Amino acid sequence: MAGRIEDYALIGDMQTAALVCRDGSVDWLCLPRFDSHAIFAGLLGTEDHGFWRVGPAGSADAEPAPADRRRYVGDSLILESEWDTPRGTVRVTDFMPPRDGAPQLIRIVEGVSGRVRMRSALRMRFSYGRIVPWVHKVGERTVAVAGPDSVWLDTDAETHGKDLTTYSDFTVNPGDRITFTLSWQPSHKEPPALPDPEGSLEATADFWREWVEHCTYHGPYREAVIRSLITLKALTYAPTGGIVAAPTTSLPEEIGGVRNWDYRYTWLRDAAITLSSMLRTGYREEARAWRDWLLRAVAGDPENLQIMYGIAGERELGEAELDWLPGYENSGPVRVGNGAANQLQLDVYGEVTEALHLAHMTGLSRNDYASLLQIKLINYLEKHWDQPDEGIWEVRGPRRHFVHSKVMAWVAVDRTIKLIESGDADGPLERWHELRDEIHRDVCEKGYDKERNTFTQSYGSKELDASLLLIPQMGFLPPDDKRVIGTIEAIQRELSTEDGFVLRYPTAGEEAGVDGLEGDEGAFLACSFWLADDLAMIGRVDEARTLFEKLLALRNDLGLLAEEWDPRLQRQVGNFPQAFSHVPLIDTALRLTASGAYGG
Repeated sequence: MAGRIEDYALIGDMQTAALVCRDGSVDWLCLPRFDSHAIFAGLLGTEDHGFWRVGPAGSADAEPAPADRRRYVGDSLILESEWDTPRGTVRVTDFMPPRDGAPQLIRIVEGVSGRVRMRSALRMRFSYGRIVPWVHKVGERTVAVAGPDSVWLDTDAETHGKDLTTYSDFTVNPGDRITFTLSWQPSHKEPPALPDPEGSLEATADFWREWVEHCTYHGPYREAVIRSLITLKALTYAPTGGIVAAPTTSLPEEIGGVRNWDYRYTWLRDAAITLSSMLRTGYREEARAWRDWLLRAVAGDPENLQIMYGIAGERELGEAELDWLPGYENSGPVRVGNGAANQLQLDVYGEVTEALHLAHMTGLSRNDYASLLQIKLINYLEKHWDQPDEGIWEVRGPRRHFVHSKVMAWVAVDRTIKLIESGDADGPLERWHELRDEIHRDVCEKGYDKERNTFTQSYGSKELDASLLLIPQMGFLPPDDKRVIGTIEAIQRELSTEDGFVLRYPTAGEEAGVDGLEGDEGAFLACSFWLADDLAMIGRVDEARTLFEKLLALRNDLGLLAEEWDPRLQRQVGNFPQAFSHVPLIDTALRLTASGAYGG
């Protein structure tokens, strides 16, 4: 049975990632890319769908014991888990070295004290747990083959097969180090090179140490910011610069519910805000790589901007259900692909333009095609900004005139006007000044409820939406505007949980609501960080700090956040770890640091 979402640790190589549970079980790993088929899919099913557990050997009928301690080694993605047993203490180090050849998952078992019996149980199941591979020996190596894929196991320990599982039983004494390496290779190619686990460990530690040194933030929340930045870096697909929203699919927004989506793609929105956070903390190379990815992804057809693409810029992300997987804690269906790719979400134009504007303002080298793209996007918006769309939350109900979408259309025009005024692009300046004013006037007239003194989710609606919290952050209205303050206070009253965390919008429970879906969801962590930001902007800095520190306390013991928090179950829910949670954590930390709103 899979652990709680917050029981998992992330390791990765900037091309794919694995989730390691407290009991030493790798329950999720897609090879060779984030969006490839999983070879371990136990996270979304049972052990029959693939796992790899390394830990102290127990009795045959005993549940695997969780580690007594675990941590990342310094500022890295190298995970150490330690078990204290009646016979001694053992440590398992898990990591994936930044790739220079075949992708590798390396596990090193080290005796710390006493004499501890250990077991490795490796059950590979290709195609998300559906296919049992052919496992056999090639010399001293073990290989699993099915169709185009082969996975190679290299280890110091003896192995044997039983019940379609590869086992290793061994004992470690103090100072003993037993290594296991799993490598993927196309099945038609020569075997991957023999691994060097100890050398790879040293190189991986060096990589992360050098990368973290570039961080320019040295404030009181540095630990949380660094861990979030490392997580965002781990979600970057190094060969192209694309950034996945999360490394998982179908972790539910409601345990037992149907709100289960595949996040292993590059949402322009999520990637753009990730770029912004990295630029603010000194990481220009990642920003340049993402900008290059964007230009390739939309090349030749910028007017038909998709809200998301594959990590190499693929456009076709057809959605399907995997009916052989029961889902995380029976939360079905399990989905791969994402049908929202073809939705109209006008806010994306604003997020992309804001990211390009920030890159320009922070000194990223000029790119003429990026400026041309920005102009083309506004040419499109000029004709379409007044259309209804599916909005930031990808509703699967009818299109609406979402206020946030109109605000972000205003942002796109505003930032492009600034680009033209700086002399780095040409465009119809006077006409776009008029367009900017027209959008602003339209939002203030049609998206604002005078009686309640709040902006609303969409034109003519009474519902609220947490995306309205971005109005002052985007500069649409100043923080001290009474309409901004009224909106913040209305969201606190109507969309906050008892703990003060924020829901995205009202859901309808048993009936289909504005999003076209049944069921409810947890508090959305990004929205809760946005509220803390807004509170700081309107001068309620102590309240902002209190909320921010409550949000930090929701992180798991390794500093990781999923998409949402279930206040009833007191659990993290949604895909994990989630870029859209870690980015606003960084942004709020920067704002609170600048305002002096921190304890100690």
